[in-house]
Amino acid sequence: MTLKIVSTADAPAAIGPYAQAVRAGNLLYTSGQIPLTPAGELVGGTIQEQTRQVLTNLQAVLAAEGTDFRNVIKTTVFLKDMNQFAEFNEVYASYFGAHTPARSTVEVARLPKDVFVEIELIAAISVETVKN
Repeated sequence: MTLKIVSTADAPAAIGPYAQAVRAGNLLYTSGQIPLTPAGELVGGTIQEQTRQVLTNLQAVLAAEGTDFRNVIKTTVFLKDMNQFAEFNEVYASYFGAHTPARSTVEVARLPKDVFVEIELIAAISVETVKN
């Protein structure tokens, strides 16, 4: 199986020795995204603002491989404070609509740059949506 490193200028560059995403066959595995703009600036003082930026970043990475949230299989969510779950979930649901991928959500002691949320995902890339 061939692995393809995925990178887009429409999402923040990796801040360490990792890729924004890796494609393996028709699956896309993203690295965790935190609320940085594509220019690398930290966004927002609320969980809602940060969640929107994280999901916008993931949307850009998905688009780089010709897919979108409708093809997401699984997400893993890391929250700094589980008391913010309802506010996070409201924004999250607005990006996925009726599509409900499998999801794990865990509270963690600390995230990079002390943000409130980090999300990684796995998505399918169908033959019909593959960019040539």
